[in-house]
Amino acid sequence: MTILNSAEAAQAFGESWAADLQGGEVFALYGVLGSGKTQLVKGLARALGYRGDVTSPTFTLIHEYRGGRLPIYHLDLYRIPDESGAIHIGVEDYLPSDGVTVIEWPESVGALLPPDTRHWQIDVASLTERTIHKK
Repeated sequence: MTILNSAEAAQAFGESWAADLQGGEVFALYGVLGSGKTQLVKGLARALGYRGDVTSPTFTLIHEYRGGRLPIYHLDLYRIPDESGAIHIGVEDYLPSDGVTVIEWPESVGALLPPDTRHWQIDVASLTERTIHKK
């Protein structure tokens, strides 16, 4: 378990994932609203060389970040109730992909996730502190 005591710490943790990535990796991020899932993606994108804005795809469902060492596909499935809904929006196209896929709220697509998906749980310990661990 790692303690993250700021948005910057969460971003640094996300940055640490980038070194060994080669494309095709899938990350599943679990945690309540405001737990810092998008902060992890910001750090990962920065470490892979993406220089644009990284925001939560809550309303668009999928953001693609290109221009770095690998493309990043950032999915937010909060509003997707089940696998058929996920299939309808094209989630399977990103599992796996040529880049790195990060899924917030992956609960609805559990059976679609590749076996080597990296599952991370983020818990809110306090207003300023989060804990993160492999799930």
